[in-house]
Amino acid sequence: MLYSKIKSYAKLNLALNVTGKNSFLHKIESIVAFVSLHDEIYIKKIKSKSHNILFIGKFSQNIGKSNSISKLLNILEKKKLLNNQKFKIKIKKNIPNQAGLGGGSMNAASILNYFVKKKIIKTNKKKLYEIAKKVSSDVILGLNSSYSILNIKNEIKKFDNIKKLNVMIVKPNFGCSTKKIFMNVKKFDKPKLNKPNKKMFSVNYLKNMKNSLEPIVLLKYNKLRKIKFFLENSCKPNFVRMTGSGSALVAYFPSKERCDKAKKQFNRKYKNYWCITSKTI
Repeated sequence: MLYSKIKSYAKLNLALNVTGKNSFLHKIESIVAFVSLHDEIYIKKIKSKSHNILFIGKFSQNIGKSNSISKLLNILEKKKLLNNQKFKIKIKKNIPNQAGLGGGSMNAASILNYFVKKKIIKTNKKKLYEIAKKVSSDVILGLNSSYSILNIKNEIKKFDNIKKLNVMIVKPNFGCSTKKIFMNVKKFDKPKLNKPNKKMFSVNYLKNMKNSLEPIVLLKYNKLRKIKFFLENSCKPNFVRMTGSGSALVAYFPSKERCDKAKKQFNRKYKNYWCITSKTI
């Protein structure tokens, strides 16, 4: 049987507020976009007693046997939704790990979407969301890779025809543990995204927003503080903001030309750091 190929796009938190905490998780609200950077997933049905998951590519190291995809498959097995079917899944990792780009969560979301589209699993929207939440809180965002606003009630509003943003994404040679970063949250933000609208994706609006996890990460990692200072003062973007719980920083530019020029500047200064230009989709 031939493989089916799926693209699993990287997620950006254009803004992120931590608004509280329940007994299990922090409550967040976020303005979200996806970029053309993506992992490549190859999937096919196999005759086997167990699933076969394989990670390849630049960022495939240090992914354990327990990961977002194995977790998703275990949940689907327990719910008897796969009808004893087994799959070989090969993932080429182009999205770095522990970067705040949602690579693992978006992989799980893409595979879940594939199973629904191919009628391998049959479920309603409510149950689909429940499955997504059990894998990870971010998976629900990847079920539709479009401009979105997530409010504190965990409701998502999607938007079309948003002006695309030119971005440069940089990541130093270390990652951030989401769990450890959230453990250091000491104060909460007032909700600002309860009435989501299209204007919230404008550069002027986004400039005045923030990622409330960023100060925690910058305090912990001096290297990231220096990178952000360089990006803001030498590359002249519209603004620079960390995505998710880091460690990736994203610089937003008014044009592709400015973005490409900034990449050359960054590569001269930080030769050993991962850096790409991309565009929201």
